Amino acid sequence: MNASTISTPFSSHAPKKRQSLWTALTNAMRRQSVWIIIAIMTVFTLVIGWLDHITGFEVTWFVFYGIPIFLAVWWAGNKSGLFIAVLSGVVWWLANMSTTPYETHLGYAWALLNRLVYLNVVVFAVTALRNKQESDEAQIKMLEERRQLERDIVSVSEHEQQRIGQDLHDGICQQLAAIGCAARVLAEDLQAQGVSSAHDASLIEGSIQQVVVEARNLARGIFPVHVDRSGLAAALVDLGKMMSRLTGIPIVVDDCMDIPLDSPEVSMHLYRIAQEAVANAVKHSAATEIVITLKFASENLELSVEDNGRGIRAIQGTNDEGMGLRTMHYRAQALKASLSVRQRPQGGTLVNCRLQLKQS
Repeated sequence: MNASTISTPFSSHAPKKRQSLWTALTNAMRRQSVWIIIAIMTVFTLVIGWLDHITGFEVTWFVFYGIPIFLAVWWAGNKSGLFIAVLSGVVWWLANMSTTPYETHLGYAWALLNRLVYLNVVVFAVTALRNKQESDEAQIKMLEERRQLERDIVSVSEHEQQRIGQDLHDGICQQLAAIGCAARVLAEDLQAQGVSSAHDASLIEGSIQQVVVEARNLARGIFPVHVDRSGLAAALVDLGKMMSRLTGIPIVVDDCMDIPLDSPEVSMHLYRIAQEAVANAVKHSAATEIVITLKFASENLELSVEDNGRGIRAIQGTNDEGMGLRTMHYRAQALKASLSVRQRPQGGTLVNCRLQLKQS
């Protein structure tokens, strides 16, 4: 496959034009004084009353009185809406008094009462709608803050792992390597002098070199330096080799394509999902083989980790596994990817993460 630049999906943050204008107008009006809004709605109501008066009783404008009531409640609250509702009733009464078909004042007053009830129902309905919107906005804000907090926690954790891995690689590993070199020089000097302890020095040097290899493997597991926009496949191959050496379990990296991504964070999230899935399989499933697969087809990047162990049912309920699953699900959500963890028909567990990408 000829690798070309692939961009991760993104959601459009541009709201619809009408909604944007209405939101901007609402925010602007709610910053104004309540009396300014009442004054504007009073003028609006009087204009409707004037139109109602000049068109006569047969052409009713009554339904349009609900517009300034709605705006008053939406922008200034229910008390302002109640004031405009009462004002609308009075304006309707005066506008149609000369053309009313009612023979008695009692009938006309009863009609006014019915209309006032309707106008107050509008007030309470709009109030409920506004309260619902404010409640939804507060909940959305809380969820956004929670999601941002989760992102910050993961980011801090990632930076700390990188710092520890870098310090381990550049500090302890280098010091151990220097000690190994000194031990080798000592062994060569002792061997040249024919001292019998030269063999012991050689064993010490070999042990130190082995510790250096293991420390570097550990550092690369904590801070995979190859996980960047074009090194995810290489990092997964290194992960498989390192975990195979540390655990003795064969870990096969199969069909792993080098797929350039536009964001190192995407590569890091996918790497951590694979790392967690492999760790769970090693710790809980008693698997004898683990297979990691990374492939791209139909604009979908698919990462799979499967084992031939006891399956997901055998490892559910442990605290470590629950935290690991939650972490994997969070990382998948951060990528807007789908993550499934399920039992394989032939036994074992399959962890599958599917991310939709765009070819550019």
